[in-house]
Amino acid sequence: MTIEISICDEVTEAVVSAFAKLIPQLSRSAPLPTAEELNEIVAHEASTILLATDAETILGSMTLVLFPIPTGMRAWIEDVVVDESARGRGVGEALNRRALEIAVNAGAKTVDLTSRPSREVANRLYQRLGFVTRETNIYRYEA
Repeated sequence: MTIEISICDEVTEAVVSAFAKLIPQLSRSAPLPTAEELNEIVAHEASTILLATDAETILGSMTLVLFPIPTGMRAWIEDVVVDESARGRGVGEALNRRALEIAVNAGAKTVDLTSRPSREVANRLYQRLGFVTRETNIYRYEA
């Protein structure tokens, strides 16, 4: 299998269909993104949606968020998901490596992400790629 990682610069019907399949595998409670919402993300200067494909089939995605703050360029990886039929074939690793390359080229000195402890395979991948657990508190405000 040859995995290609590309930046999503156009929201096609295939992209909308792929997210309709992938998002429920990431979150049981998140609503499916509409084409309009995906277009908004693609157009946003801070967000880059990466797609992993094999022979025109979208196997996974992630969003890389880059934004400048007074202490430097920040980078976050969000919403990493690989279709269950493609797991264990290097798709997640390829997505992460491409995101890290983009972030470093943009001037980010660090790249952050969060992952639930129950996602053991994903956590092992992040550690293998060089991510380290930080001593921090994560807070969430829900409106």
